[in-house]
Amino acid sequence: MNHKTTKKKRWRRHVNSDPLVFLYDYDDIRDREIVGLIASSLAYGNVKQISKSVDGVLSFMGASPAHFLETSTPRAIERTFSSFKHRWTTGWDLASMLKGAKQVIEKYGSLESCFAYGLETSHVDTVAALTHFVSELKGADGSSYNSLLPSPCRNSACKRLHLFLRWMVRSDRVDPGGWTEVSASKLLVPLDRHMYRFAMDTGLTERKQPNLHTAREVTEAFREISPEDPVKYDFALTRLGILRIDDRNKFMRQLGMNKGDRIKGGIAWRA
Repeated sequence: MNHKTTKKKRWRRHVNSDPLVFLYDYDDIRDREIVGLIASSLAYGNVKQISKSVDGVLSFMGASPAHFLETSTPRAIERTFSSFKHRWTTGWDLASMLKGAKQVIEKYGSLESCFAYGLETSHVDTVAALTHFVSELKGADGSSYNSLLPSPCRNSACKRLHLFLRWMVRSDRVDPGGWTEVSASKLLVPLDRHMYRFAMDTGLTERKQPNLHTAREVTEAFREISPEDPVKYDFALTRLGILRIDDRNKFMRQLGMNKGDRIKGGIAWRA
């Protein structure tokens, strides 16, 4: 194990309650991107149930998820996960996504290469590339719907897919990274209910629905503060969702804000 990996695993204790912790066990980017897709896709519901579901999927795939997909037939993937269930996600949903991932890797060489294929220099964010990516992942079954693969073309915020991109593109004490063909400056905030609530409380948005338009608006506010890395605050701010409301309000007051105050020019964030 190299020094970089050893240092990264020291930070595991900070993310033990987050499904991204599963990525820390995979040094090979071919494995990590598959694990990231699985863990982010199942990142809804109770934390313990998420961990149990992700762990169950990975246990079937063995030491190398990339090798599992490479050597498994589509029918074998279907059989392996036929009894899988995570809330409303079925074994069909999971197997379909994994068959799509297998097909994408065979066509492009990696999930990253497929995503990068849809990304142009002129794009201000990853929406067009994500639309292409989702379309390719759905190609294995030709289905227009999969609970694990929402598409931005339907104005979905695609929270879990943007979470996947954050994990794979950024590299710091929390996000393990690994992808090099996508700039962090183009990422969108994974707009879960905790980030949406924070954005509403601080005036980053007044939109009534946490959809793609809202995600773009919130990201643009953070981009004014950190143009090269607008989602750098995501992990820290979403932790507020697990705090008691009095602690949450205390945190905001420490930023010099009261509920309803609007962040302007990034001043509060730079304090």
